[in-house]
Amino acid sequence: MPKAKMPVAVLIALTAGPALAIGVTLWVVNDMVPACVVTEAQRLTAPDGEYDLVTFSRACGETPPNIQAALVPPGEEVPFDAASFVSVAEATDLTPRWIAASQIEITLPEAGQVLRQDETVAGVAVIYR
Repeated sequence: MPKAKMPVAVLIALTAGPALAIGVTLWVVNDMVPACVVTEAQRLTAPDGEYDLVTFSRACGETPPNIQAALVPPGEEVPFDAASFVSVAEATDLTPRWIAASQIEITLPEAGQVLRQDETVAGVAVIYR
């Protein structure tokens, strides 16, 4: 007895329907999640060229003013999800500087909430003043 063949239109509907539903769902969810925007304030390359010390602000939807600092590979953009080693809930200048390849200095504001203040990052000591 020969096998019954399924019409091509039915096969297309069975495969395209779920794919379309998944695509629409991803599009709607992506539109609901706010995109983060990273704005660099300053970038300083380490004396040995291993890292760039970058100060930046990150805005994700209705984010209050902030300033953060992170070490990134030289010349690379700061990713929107970069892990900062210092974060202040204020738009201010951190006045970063490299003291040596293994030591950096950051100026914290007298007023303003410090959200994060790590003592080391990637083997580099952080001095706060």
